[in-house]
This record gives sequence, structure tokens and C-alpha cells, in this order.
Amino acid sequence: MQQSCIIALPKRLAHPASCNRVAGRGKRGSARRAWHNHRMRLRIQHRFTASLLALVACPALVATAAAPVTRVRVEVQIGVCAGLPDVAKALKLRPPGSVTTTWLFDDADLSLLKRGLRLRLRVDARSAELTLKVADQDCARIPAGALPPGQGKCELDLHGTDLAGAVSLAQPLTRQQADALVAGTMRVQDALSAAQRHYLRDVVGGGPLPVALLPLGPLAITSQRAPDRSYALDVTTLPGGEQYLEVTRRVDAADAERTRHRLEQELARAGVTLCADQAGQAAVKLRKLLPPLSR
Repeated sequence: MQQSCIIALPKRLAHPASCNRVAGRGKRGSARRAWHNHRMRLRIQHRFTASLLALVACPALVATAAAPVTRVRVEVQIGVCAGLPDVAKALKLRPPGSVTTTWLFDDADLSLLKRGLRLRLRVDARSAELTLKVADQDCARIPAGALPPGQGKCELDLHGTDLAGAVSLAQPLTRQQADALVAGTMRVQDALSAAQRHYLRDVVGGGPLPVALLPLGPLAITSQRAPDRSYALDVTTLPGGEQYLEVTRRVDAADAERTRHRLEQELARAGVTLCADQAGQAAVKLRKLLPPLSR
């Protein structure tokens, strides 16, 4: 059994300036202060040495103390209900970047959506990536090891006044694998990474993925930056040409609400109309991507 240890650093070690707080004035007071300070320095050195030895004897605490502090990030998302040309002109946006083609996977009943799951395939000119997204996650309670570095993250999404955590786990694919998923010659279950399968099985639970997953899409996604690059306008275009616009910016959690107000004020000054419903648009887009007989 691993032995735990608790170390309480002396209060005077945390506040060394208190060593000089000794009453007395004149020569006798100065002598008294000098003698007191000498004794306190010896005492502090002794206590510091004891605390340092305790740290060496407790490697678990050393590892905990050396662990980096994770910053909690929030993606502020504001839905915009206006035409792209008018919005781009009003906000003086930079030209759009390259197009990312996106496919979403679900069955005819949108079973994954109902379970808070999304499977997204993104393909651009250089890469392909299959991402598992899990909604309504408590980022502070993710099991250790569930999000391997470079593969997964948990972030908060702010839609209007609704703040919720979401886990993302990504798996790089070859272009051949991506084409096979869209063509249906490769099962999505077989393309998942070990970390994605572990999170679905051991963290989310709820049974295996549906057998008949449909490739829904393609969606064309572009992004246009503000002149000062402080935020982006993400544009999602459905196969029929319908577009969804969303202003986004990632900030630290402490700045999220202030950032939302500032962005809303900037959009209002520019005459850009915000959507009355600021809920996430994923469900609406998925339903519109279903084959007509499945809607």
C-alpha cells in the first residue's frame, strides 16, 4: 500500500518578514531584535530542512506539486442570422481561409445525438481526422488518463447564457480511410482510436454504437477573421446551399462572460442581427442532413 504524507509548512516560513516584528526601542531593543532574528533564522533553517527532507520522502507530493496547472478554456459562440455578404461587409472580415469538408455520422433516428454524442469526419487538402465529441461533460471530473495528451481535450462552450463542457477526442486518418468511411466500405467503429473506444465504453457507457451509421453531409466549413483577428466568423454551408453563421472566440473561463457581452455590443454597433435562439445548431443541421424519408 502506498503511504500518503501531509506536510504543513511553518507559518513563519511562509512570512519571513514577521521575524523582525519584535517590540523594543533604543540600544536594548536593537540588541533584543538582533538576538531574536538570529534565533529565528536558525529555527527557519531547521524547519525548512525538515520540510525539504519530507518532500524528498514523499515523491507523490513532489509529482503533484510539479504538475502543470490546466487552463480552463471557453469557446464563446454567438449565432448570427443574416446573409454572409452583409455580415462580412459590416464587420470588415478578412477573406475566408481554405474549405474544410465535414461529414457527420448517425443513424436514421439520430440515436447518437440523443445520447449527446457526435462523430465528425473532417477532410481538407492536407489531412483527415475523425473526432468523437461528447456533450455535457464535467471537465473537472474527467477520469485520469481518459484524455491522452495530443488526442483529447475538454472545453466549455458558451451558447448565449448556457455554459456546458464537451470532450473531444481526435483520431488522424489517411485519405483512403476517410473515403472508405464516406463510401460505407469501412465501419466507423473500426476507425476509432483506442482512446475513443475507451471513453465510449468506460466513461460514457450506454452500449455500443449503432450498426447502421449514415454519412451525413458533406458540409463545407470556412472561417473569416476579424480585422484584428480577435474573433472569427465560422460559416457552415449545407449541401443545398443553406448557411449557418457563428461568431466564435476562445478565451480563459474568467473572461468568457465579459467577452460575450463585448462581442454582442460590437455586432450590434455593426448592425449585425443575432439569432433569437442562441442554442447550439448541431441538432438542426443534423436533421436537415438526414435523407428525406428519415426526417
